[in-house]
Amino acid sequence: MDAIRSKLAEIEKQYQDINHQLIQDDVVSDPVKLTKLSKEEARLKQPVDAWNELKSLDERISQAEEMLKESDEELKEMARMELEECEPKREALLERIQHLLIPRDPDDDHDVIMEIRGGAGGDEGNIFAGDLYRMYTKYAESKGWKIQVMEASPSEAGGFSQIIYSVKGTDVYSFLKFESGVHRVQRVPKTEAQGRIHTSTATVLCQPEAEAADIEIDPKDLTIETHRASGAGGQHINKTDSAVRIVHVPTGITVNCQEGRSQIENRETAMRLIRARVYEEYKREREEAEGKIRRAKIGTGDRSEKIRTYNYPQNRVTDHRIGLTITQLDRIMEGRLDAVIDGLLAEEEKRKLEETQL
Repeated sequence: MDAIRSKLAEIEKQYQDINHQLIQDDVVSDPVKLTKLSKEEARLKQPVDAWNELKSLDERISQAEEMLKESDEELKEMARMELEECEPKREALLERIQHLLIPRDPDDDHDVIMEIRGGAGGDEGNIFAGDLYRMYTKYAESKGWKIQVMEASPSEAGGFSQIIYSVKGTDVYSFLKFESGVHRVQRVPKTEAQGRIHTSTATVLCQPEAEAADIEIDPKDLTIETHRASGAGGQHINKTDSAVRIVHVPTGITVNCQEGRSQIENRETAMRLIRARVYEEYKREREEAEGKIRRAKIGTGDRSEKIRTYNYPQNRVTDHRIGLTITQLDRIMEGRLDAVIDGLLAEEEKRKLEETQL
């Protein structure tokens, strides 16, 4: 357990350094720095508190072991009682500390931008995209999170060919980060006269919403164009160049926003999307360069990976990445996603524990 103590001592030093920085004038006057350091301080507080508790137990156990060497039987009995109390406490604390020391995804406390698209199956794929959006909306409500639609292309048959929205709240990305990929539905469409089961898909992309402190994009790297909105959106939009297209030249990432009522609104939305996508792209490149595509990662997070099947006739949901099957599809589609997400979080923690080998 020396590795644990060494790691805790290192964290304590980081915590003290941050505390010192938080009272410096240049940090106090910089909201971005202040927010970033305050979050880091809050993240380190639990392991530091546990480290202080462990040092106290170590000291008590050490003193009791010394007392056992005494010739006085009464002192020895007191020492045995002290060890009987402290040793199980220390074992339990060390187990808790192992979990506290699991490397945390630095994006876990971020808000997210989610994109859902209808996939294979035509109208049924779009309808299913709408069902998934409703499911995530209900889940967000249960968590007290707020949803804001950024771009939406409703489908005539129902649902969406595409919908992009942000989710704001506490630790949103930590819960939704496993949702990227292909979601497959097996059911009898309303338009199916023969009662046959069809298989359709929708794709989900979940990205952390990058903050100003996360990434700085040089305005010179952006090409910004305005144009008239196409499709639904009201005549006032189509008469003016209110739609905004932004290209990040170094990566080639392009976003186009036209759902807002003004060019200013569309420009703000487009910048949020560009920032999130460029941040994610640079993160992916960095991970690949550092060889950090780890075993601890559940799935690739890629839009093309088949991650989950929703089987309506059997009221069943299966997450293929961890082999989890739940026969409560009706509840899950009402936003009661905890059983699925808890299973994914538990698997992530298990893999990270194996990897850290503390």
